[in-house]
Amino acid sequence: MKKNWKKNSSTFLAMLLTAGMLSGCGATSSNTNESTNNNQMISEASDAIESGDTADSSDDANESINVYIGGTIFDESMDPIKGFMCYGYPLVNEALLQVNANSEYVGSLASNWSVSDDALTHTYELNKDIHFSDGSDFTAEDVVFTYQQVMDNPGLNENVDLSKLASVTAVNDYTVEFKLSEAYSPFVDTTAMLQIVPSDAYSSETFDTTPIGTGAYKVVQYDANQQIILQINENYHGAQPDIEQVNIISMDQDTAYSNAVSGQMDVVMVSSTYINENIDGMSLEKLETMDVRNISLPTLKPQTMKDSAGTEYQVGNEVTSDIAVRKALAIGIDRQTIINNAFNGEGVPSVNFTDNLVWANTENYEDNKVDEANALLEEAGWVDTDNDGIREKDGVKCAFSIIAPGSDEDRYKLATALAENAKALGIEITVRNESWDVAEAEENTTPIVWGWGQFSPTVIYSLYHSDMFLEAQYANVSGFTNKQVDQAIEKAISASSIEDANNAWKEAQKMGEQEYPYLFLVNIEHSYFVKDGLNISVDTQIPHPHGHGSPIICNLKDWTLNE
Repeated sequence: MKKNWKKNSSTFLAMLLTAGMLSGCGATSSNTNESTNNNQMISEASDAIESGDTADSSDDANESINVYIGGTIFDESMDPIKGFMCYGYPLVNEALLQVNANSEYVGSLASNWSVSDDALTHTYELNKDIHFSDGSDFTAEDVVFTYQQVMDNPGLNENVDLSKLASVTAVNDYTVEFKLSEAYSPFVDTTAMLQIVPSDAYSSETFDTTPIGTGAYKVVQYDANQQIILQINENYHGAQPDIEQVNIISMDQDTAYSNAVSGQMDVVMVSSTYINENIDGMSLEKLETMDVRNISLPTLKPQTMKDSAGTEYQVGNEVTSDIAVRKALAIGIDRQTIINNAFNGEGVPSVNFTDNLVWANTENYEDNKVDEANALLEEAGWVDTDNDGIREKDGVKCAFSIIAPGSDEDRYKLATALAENAKALGIEITVRNESWDVAEAEENTTPIVWGWGQFSPTVIYSLYHSDMFLEAQYANVSGFTNKQVDQAIEKAISASSIEDANNAWKEAQKMGEQEYPYLFLVNIEHSYFVKDGLNISVDTQIPHPHGHGSPIICNLKDWTLNE
């Protein structure tokens, strides 16, 4: 057992909301009473805070803010063992490494790390004098326990892959040694994803709602699909945050927006639909992301193929299998016009995966070259013979459908704006709003609107390596095959230095993107209305990965409130 450094208890119990919170999206007249109830409950919670019904608080700390950051944070367990907050948000729990504002890895629980010449041994030196929120010491024992839990229960955590980890050992109280079964450079990324839990206090059931961590905040109350209440971790090893309490509230976006208008909210996530609105006492913040929207373009001719288990699949697309069509779309569309029409101008045109990661290919090319794109199509035999505005070749119309999956309005608007823009090229695109089940069934035959964005370069392996085709859901759905790209990816994975790995990842992308298996469109921005006087520290915000909403709290400890 580890030494218990300090024990504190909290008497805080304030209800911000009660049952009946809204879910989903789309405002209707039936929302009126629920919105009124939400306003009343928020007001009651504020009254409770002002009357002193809170946990012990610092005289220097501001007391409470109400935030709406989407509903996905309520969709999963808060247990790091099960993959919670694995994209670089050191909120309640922390990882060995963390991502900084320049998308670089820096120490968090670890002070230094090194990789052996054969790339099989990763050694991490831990910071000392760090304690969990229950007062217990953080040591190498906790790291070993956390990683062993994920290794022993891989089905619980689909976000952290430890299949290449052979063993994890505590060399001493503040040194951890990882042994890999084979060279795997993305393991460094893993150590920035998997957050550490205390070996003595861990409970799989309890940590779903009240995890114990070393982060700046602790969970003091969790009400499923209603609220998560955070308070300062008095045992935090860094500078104490300025804001004593953060109330993360579950509601639909329209209700959240209405509550912001009435002055009840301090931060509200909004879609592009709202970015031209004004709220008295609040300002709109558009935050940088690596959240890229793209369209998969099947590269194979229609055919039947089998996966490694012998299961047959229909794959390929008669139109997008022609590289002339794929390239013409890439160079001929006007991304800025598409963004303006779909997202009210919110987002940055993108012709590759992303420009703000150290392993990303940042070579760009000009788009909106309509004449060059049309000439390319003509040369490839796509001609509008019947003057209906749609090209054809060998009796096949240059026409295909795009699936905008799920209930994501933004993906549908993006696909629709693309379809309108592609008319200038003589290409007809029909947009289909389908369920994810339909999208999954057609992912190898029909172009689909995807969202990608993460700090780990393993996404490049998933999207481009030929071994992934038909072997995993959402992986290499275009059926892209290029031996040189495969070799570059394998070189990146086996590299013993981050620099060598990054160079190989870039080379793989550069070669792959020359065949246009994905039509990159926009690096979207994540937008939030923020109350005047609340500083969300834009300078220390990390570029947000895929998933609008919770990324804004990546630097919650740095927020300040001036009232």
